[in-house]
Amino acid sequence: MAVSQELLDILACPKCKQPVKLNAAADALACEGCRLEYPIVDDIPVMLIDEARKLE
Repeated sequence: MAVSQELLDILACPKCKQPVKLNAAADALACEGCRLEYPIVDDIPVMLIDEARKLE
């Protein structure tokens, strides 16, 4: 089960508060504002700044 569109509509980056988008591989949520990517583990987005990866 992927992250639902309803959840994507309300999620925001915890660092800059910008909306996040599902990445192409559908395994993380990307924030273009601060260039971070939050992983999705067991269909649950991990929205912790310390767990985020930098986008290249």
